[in-house]
Amino acid sequence: MSLDNETGLDPPGIKIRPVSGLVAADYFAPGYFVWAVLIANLARIGYEEKNMYMAAYDWRISFQNTEVRDQTLSRIKSNIELMVATSGGKKVVVVPHSMGVLYFLHFMKWVEAPAPMGGGGGSNWCADHIKAVMNIGGPFLGVPKIVSGLFSAEAKDIAVARAIAPGVLDIDVFGFQTLQHVMRMTRSWDSTMSMIPKGGDTVWGGLDWSPEEGHECNAKKPRNNNMQTAGPNNGTGNSTSATGVKYGRMLAFGKDVTDLHSSEIERVDFRGAIKGNNLANITCRDVWTEYHDMGIGGVKAVADYKVYTASSILDLLHFVAPKMMKRGDAHFSHGIADDLDDKKYEHYKYWSNALETKLPMAPDMEIFSMYGVGIPTERAYVYKFSPAAECYIPFKIDTAADGGDDGPCLKGGVYSVDGDETVPVLSAGFMCAKGWRGKTRFNPSGMRTYIREYNHASPATLLEGRGTQSGAHVDIMGNFALIEDIIRVAAGATGEDLGGDQVHSDIFKWSERIKLKL
Repeated sequence: MSLDNETGLDPPGIKIRPVSGLVAADYFAPGYFVWAVLIANLARIGYEEKNMYMAAYDWRISFQNTEVRDQTLSRIKSNIELMVATSGGKKVVVVPHSMGVLYFLHFMKWVEAPAPMGGGGGSNWCADHIKAVMNIGGPFLGVPKIVSGLFSAEAKDIAVARAIAPGVLDIDVFGFQTLQHVMRMTRSWDSTMSMIPKGGDTVWGGLDWSPEEGHECNAKKPRNNNMQTAGPNNGTGNSTSATGVKYGRMLAFGKDVTDLHSSEIERVDFRGAIKGNNLANITCRDVWTEYHDMGIGGVKAVADYKVYTASSILDLLHFVAPKMMKRGDAHFSHGIADDLDDKKYEHYKYWSNALETKLPMAPDMEIFSMYGVGIPTERAYVYKFSPAAECYIPFKIDTAADGGDDGPCLKGGVYSVDGDETVPVLSAGFMCAKGWRGKTRFNPSGMRTYIREYNHASPATLLEGRGTQSGAHVDIMGNFALIEDIIRVAAGATGEDLGGDQVHSDIFKWSERIKLKL
């Protein structure tokens, strides 16, 4: 599954391609549905292969490279045109999930941009062909989880496994170093860099503030999926417990650093550090990660900087993985545009960043942001420096860091916030709540945006399988309320017909705290 480290495309002699058709992603494995429940329900109202199309793409490679190598964007364009032409001019409803949300943002810019970089459809293409885009679990502003994945090949689940059975994931049995292999593989996938948090400290917060300040992490709050627009904290929990969480500190070395005022943290800048030499990349054979080129000096410099916010995370990744980030910088960008009319934003690397691109001029089109809430979701990490033997990854999540009863947001080295277990509310909801709400510089035609949140409820019995009221990132694809919303729009309804916004979280309050020029 790994790609070429230099090109981000096929390694010599190996070709893996996505399956096409509805079977491409109906089930991930027998019995584990992805799109199957939605496909079956759409079939009940008359949809079939001729008017329902699965846009399968190679999710490992950069979005623009799916066109260069496989002409995927061209295929999506011609399929949509065919569907509109053969249905008497009815426009399509597009339903992207997860990274597919960013991919479709890229598509909407590509299809209207002139060839050869774009699809040459002209500035009215989206207005003429798309009725609505119903984004499910969209990581519009990136996900903190990807940072821990790229930095140490871990997230909460791997860190916990590592703590329960120390050494198992680090063990070098028959040359099989699990985490190193995972890191080498995922760092060869350019697409992962599309999900690095975007907007820097303006969006995600700095050393002493964050939009989600004061969020309560009390797992005992009542859960139900009744239609309501209540806030997430229904008067339960200890309101003083988590007000001190500094979510802006996305990555910190040591729990003590997460609590100090920024003026008390002694930091040594890593950016000018001498990396030094290390012969490990010769001895580590096929699990070479870029850490082996850093030397102990470079590795120590990373830990001595103590704490990283969304802005310095980008510098950190450039420092520890320069080869990967050099490829990534050619295809993705993570900033906020000053002037969207600047010619530089015509380049494809900006097209999947909602903060560096404009929505199409399509005032009748509607955009939905649909996602689960009520599940603790990774937002920031406590790390420790572990200079083990030279073939190992020198940093790991400090699973001993725990907030106890006084700080329920910190468990096993991970600070949690409200979300769908993968994408925090802020990333999934901000653009539809504020960035694109009404006529803004990011939404020049003022197309209507809607937020549809689904409060997570665990399955009541085993017969319910993965749950019909789940808000989890993938399991939400079987959520009856979400499926009903999609079916109604696919049958002609508008966002107003669905009742407008359906909100359970603090997304509007948090969005207000983000000072962004609109």
